[in-house]
Amino acid sequence: MDWLNAILQGTLLGGLYAMFAAGLSLIFGVMRLVNIAHGDLIVLSAYLALTVAVGLGLNPMLALVIVVPLMAAIGYALQRLVLNRTMGDDILPPLLVTFGLSVIIQNALLTVYTADPQKLNAGAIETASVPLGPLTVGIMPVIVFAAAVGVIGLLQWMFYHTALGRAFRATSDRQDIAQLMGLNRAHVFGLAMAICLAVTALAGVFLGMRTSFDPAVGGTRLIFGFEAVIIGGLGNLWGTLAGGVILGVAQTVGAKIHPGFQILAGHIVFLLILAVRPRGLFPRMD
Repeated sequence: MDWLNAILQGTLLGGLYAMFAAGLSLIFGVMRLVNIAHGDLIVLSAYLALTVAVGLGLNPMLALVIVVPLMAAIGYALQRLVLNRTMGDDILPPLLVTFGLSVIIQNALLTVYTADPQKLNAGAIETASVPLGPLTVGIMPVIVFAAAVGVIGLLQWMFYHTALGRAFRATSDRQDIAQLMGLNRAHVFGLAMAICLAVTALAGVFLGMRTSFDPAVGGTRLIFGFEAVIIGGLGNLWGTLAGGVILGVAQTVGAKIHPGFQILAGHIVFLLILAVRPRGLFPRMD
């Protein structure tokens, strides 16, 4: 029964990892951009939620009403004013710029909030649970997993059933042809980053409610997000959810074997899958 509980908890943890990875997967699918600052943007979202929740006396869930649009606006401005200037055939300039952005965010958060760990107080829901047969399931992990499924489902629907999604796919496939057909590449990329950071805001708030955070934890979250994306398959949103679940289960099972194996087990599973399926388990078919 303990092993079954470990698998269940790992599956729910995978929902959080899928939230980390969803924005990465979207951005890579649209722009072929690898955002090194993604983990730090997740942490920035958590700190913004903390500021809003404490300053206005709101529950972190309600703070999402402010934080999500704010992060979306930051994403659009960041893409239009900075990242679009680096986009081209060479992948190195965006990597360098997002690395620099990561350093700036970390140091800015250290200056404003210090290095002390923080946590978002969501109230009684943090410890609430419901029985599931012989097991007990926390309400908060279930909410996070359901939100991950909902967000990825919404992104998948948008990508294939809306005019914006068609613009994303057209620009991703042939930027030059899309530009000739009247699509503003800079605007399309800005909208993609806005959506990415809106999802990132959700991930940051859920991270802050589930565990403590500080300005230095962004790198670890970036690694978990990358691993979930690559395990599932680059550019495949549902594959990202599967990758997050596989990573979460690997970690909880590893922790069950030995507490020190938790993170290592996830990395080992990632490496094994990458060795067998370099494009991931469910790569997007071009």
